Amino acid sequence: MMDTDLRIDTKKKVPSLRFAGFDEEWKEKRLGEVAEITGGGTPETNIKDYWDGPIQWFTPTEIKSDFVLKSSRTITELGLKKSSAKILPKGAILLTTRATIGEASIALEECTTNQGFQSLVAKENNHNIFLFNWIKYNKFELIKRANGSTFPEISKSEIEQIPIHLPALPEQQKIASFLTAVDKKLQALKQQKNLLEQYKKGMMQKIFSQEIRFKDNEGKGVGEWEMKKLGEIVDKKSSNISANKIEENTGRYIIYGASGILKKIDFYKEEDDYISIIKDGAGAGRLFYYLGRSSVLSTMEIITPKIGLNTYYLYCLLSNIDFTKYITGSTIPHIYFKDYSSEICNLPTLPEQTKIAHFLSAIDEKISHCQVRITKMEQYKKGLLQQLFV
Repeated sequence: MMDTDLRIDTKKKVPSLRFAGFDEEWKEKRLGEVAEITGGGTPETNIKDYWDGPIQWFTPTEIKSDFVLKSSRTITELGLKKSSAKILPKGAILLTTRATIGEASIALEECTTNQGFQSLVAKENNHNIFLFNWIKYNKFELIKRANGSTFPEISKSEIEQIPIHLPALPEQQKIASFLTAVDKKLQALKQQKNLLEQYKKGMMQKIFSQEIRFKDNEGKGVGEWEMKKLGEIVDKKSSNISANKIEENTGRYIIYGASGILKKIDFYKEEDDYISIIKDGAGAGRLFYYLGRSSVLSTMEIITPKIGLNTYYLYCLLSNIDFTKYITGSTIPHIYFKDYSSEICNLPTLPEQTKIAHFLSAIDEKISHCQVRITKMEQYKKGLLQQLFV
């Protein structure tokens, strides 16, 4: 995957990995010297004439990918005039600088932002894609300069003083083009994963509405579906394992927490595959399918099927339920089995459940494979950034 035009360089003030034909030492400058830095603003929210116009207006929560095009809200020319918002050109780097610090996206069209940004526009002889990737790599520089205990923020003047080492424009362009090619491959993988997820969602809707039916191996129907309450077809139990009790425990069996694999320990609680649901905290109601010979922490409940029910089919069935409607508690969200156990479930016969489970798990395997490739590509890019920048 590495470009054959790249080579190792051990000079000072140059990256460790360079393209052939570039030998000059990189020059140190300040961000304020290489880019115009512009803040944002918010028109009065209670004045209707300021909103729903033709001008894109971004907030920090919308900066979730490398490129942004459409904002959730727009402002009018009057709203722009009556606020401190500024028009940013296509290609501007939208940089979050208040509360959430260091997230960045490139604007694909002219736009404005609220005051949670200090956006950058590359000056002459500098390349915006090069600066964008430099910012992504040096996010820590922004965070460590932030001030404020309640709402951390980094000011325009602080950003302007951040040092940056730069090559001449041709080398910037070469680096930018190479990283853009890597990003295109990464975006293609993410799009592939997204399409698979959409396909699975659509197929699940058709399967559980019985628009699509699965027949037996001889091509015959496999019976009518039954309607039962969730509490009639599953068993629920709680874990009593707390994280602090297994700090010193090590082994070969996985124990899961709300964020995924916590560690490996020398025992397991569940022999067979099972479903787990987060019962309290920010992720309350999230479902997971786990392989047997593993365990979960006490913040998670365990759901297992009763006889005559395929575990993976049950997982897919539960994935169609909106568990958020059962969450209670404002300080610490919580979800109780006694509440969601009344959900009505449609059950085909076990042979059809098994066919459905095999069909959907095959899609999940493709999604998982895509995610593995995405993770590897992201790690590859991270390694490149470490070597391509000073």
